[in-house]
Amino acid sequence: MERIPQGVLDAGIAATRFELTRHEPMEALRPFVQYYWVVRWDLRGRPAHLQRVLPNLSVHVSFSRAASGVWAPSREVFSHLLEDRDQVLGARFRPGCFRSFARRPMSEFSGRVVSLAEVFGPQARETEDELLAAAEPAEMARLADELLGKDVPALSAAEEQARDAVRVVASDPGMTRVAALAEATGLSARTLQRLFATCVGVSPKWAIRVHRLDDAARRIADDPGLNHADLAHELGYSDQAHFVRDFTTVVGTPPARYARAQAAEPRT
Repeated sequence: MERIPQGVLDAGIAATRFELTRHEPMEALRPFVQYYWVVRWDLRGRPAHLQRVLPNLSVHVSFSRAASGVWAPSREVFSHLLEDRDQVLGARFRPGCFRSFARRPMSEFSGRVVSLAEVFGPQARETEDELLAAAEPAEMARLADELLGKDVPALSAAEEQARDAVRVVASDPGMTRVAALAEATGLSARTLQRLFATCVGVSPKWAIRVHRLDDAARRIADDPGLNHADLAHELGYSDQAHFVRDFTTVVGTPPARYARAQAAEPRT
């Protein structure tokens, strides 16, 4: 089964602070867009909520009063402060499948948030205003379809190759080394490096790491009492110390502390 890193940290608390729904894009966009996600919240009279999300391999085209733009895959946790009442829509592109929309290598997006207008033209601002004022998520998705589906490019052979390579990683939890990915895809490690830089925006090594850490965070959230030495072994780490360093670097807290926080969260 293909794993799709979601990465919503502290999911128990998150479920009490906002509503998350997913929506299919129009048919012409489906080779590119995995789904639209819509987050809506009403925290009037309640404390603001800082939501943190693990890195993933997708480009997200976000329509938001505070964070609109084209967000390339990142190596850092994304944090967003939810307060008052509002809504956001994001188009989650399939990993490797945004280059034709960007019309440039994805490596040029590294470390940047590109404006919607830079990629989709001046109409993006009008769409953003209408979308954020929409009454229902279905209407938000329709407006996103109109903008993104205005001039849908053809998916290139390189994008298909990158997409398929990411799918190999996503479908095999035992895939822990770039050499194994090269063998599974029939591509050399150097070719994979170039392909991922051009179409995904991160290295194949990082792509593997993202899936492992998303698996780890999800497993700990589902079972806070899980033995971390066993988990490290299942995820293919050479030892528990390596796993703890990796998890702490990306998530920002050691797995034991994260587990304690999950155990204290409300269960939904």
